[in-house]
Amino acid sequence: RRYPTVELRAETFNGSTHVAVPSDSAFLKALLFELRLVDDHVFVEQRDTCSRINHSSVCSVSTAAGELWPVLAFHKSGLIYACVPLVEGTLEPKPPLLTISGLSQGLALLLGIMDYISPSRKNEAEMNAKIGQLRNLLIQACPLGTPLNTNIRSLNSSFEDIQEMPADKDQPAWRSSTYKGKPQVNVCITEKVKCMQYDQRDVVDTWQVYGAVNCKCDIEGSAPNVTLSLNLPTNAPPLQDIVVHHCVTSVDPAMLMSTSAEPLHDSVYNGPYKFPFIPPSDSFNLCYYTSQVPVPPILGCYQLVEEGSQIKITVNLKLHESIKNSFEYCEARIPFFNRGPIAQLEYKVSYGQLDLSREKSLLVWVIGQKFPKSLEVSLTGTVSFGTAGKEHPTDYVCTGNTAYVKLYFRIPDFTLTGCYVDQHSVQLFVPGKPKMTASRELISSDYYIWNSKAPAPMVYKPL
Repeated sequence: RRYPTVELRAETFNGSTHVAVPSDSAFLKALLFELRLVDDHVFVEQRDTCSRINHSSVCSVSTAAGELWPVLAFHKSGLIYACVPLVEGTLEPKPPLLTISGLSQGLALLLGIMDYISPSRKNEAEMNAKIGQLRNLLIQACPLGTPLNTNIRSLNSSFEDIQEMPADKDQPAWRSSTYKGKPQVNVCITEKVKCMQYDQRDVVDTWQVYGAVNCKCDIEGSAPNVTLSLNLPTNAPPLQDIVVHHCVTSVDPAMLMSTSAEPLHDSVYNGPYKFPFIPPSDSFNLCYYTSQVPVPPILGCYQLVEEGSQIKITVNLKLHESIKNSFEYCEARIPFFNRGPIAQLEYKVSYGQLDLSREKSLLVWVIGQKFPKSLEVSLTGTVSFGTAGKEHPTDYVCTGNTAYVKLYFRIPDFTLTGCYVDQHSVQLFVPGKPKMTASRELISSDYYIWNSKAPAPMVYKPL
């Protein structure tokens, strides 16, 4: 989809530094080349030099008219999602990414499109039908090049129900329809914890927590006002790097100034975190945040040692005593890269059960829904392998004894930060008592425990 109005504004803003967007076919060819989806086996200095290592999804695409920047593009499940955001200013020198508001708007729109299309990825006919409807949906979501509603799934694919003008002049653009019925508010706090554990003296373990507060507000009226508060237990680490949805009408500036890039100090904002907003019709993420929690939920140690044709493995896991010992699921997956199928396996587990995957290259240790009273579990085993075939997993990073255990778990009704929604603090300025439901969950995300007997890729290493 092209927006001539946006291209005209770009020409006006960028002046002599403006590079026009080429034809669709030329742009696609240049983008595939930049994303290394064509000619990836050939070294091209302009693209592959070490000085152009890209740490984000924002890239510069070479066209006949010059370098087109910024282009926001990412490759997911066999599809490429891309857009060219408007930079409201000169491009020389390049402005910092955080100052370009079009980038966050474009990313939100692309993620909305991905969320709409990806459930149908395995059914080609259904996916083609959805892609065919995208043009109609984009007319509603992004009529003149500025995203008004990035939740593509909530839009109607036919033109019958599109209002040219809202009936109520006070109705904000992001409320696409009005609700009739008893008011109800559903809130879910989802925290994801990433972790890299090495069990080595000279390497620091790292862990990060990312939170999202999802809301669904079924409330009558064209522009209902809602206020929701997030609370923390006493002495809990503060929420940081808070990003709020555009429907939030006002927030304390101190809340948005707390950043994980700087050390915590006494003046940091500890809440309660109040969010007054006019909710969209569909579910949406009210805010995102991070936090510097003192410990990861599960501490682990993994040792893999090669002895002749066999390898010996030892895995020890310990649930921290502050963590709720009630999982929906908890399992440790132990992959074996660049080796043949597992031919022989002898093992002993102190708790849970060990399964071998169908392709015989992965051990799945199902710990279950609770750790034992000691909060510690262990696995020891001896593994030998057959001849490697093409179907067995390979990895350029995990060669030799460099290997990892990856944890997968979900703890319902729990957050690592302790963050919760006080149901009594939710204010709705509408008649009738609303029905309130609030839930929380902690989910693992990229939770790795590396083999301490071999070098591992470092997130951080002291000088």
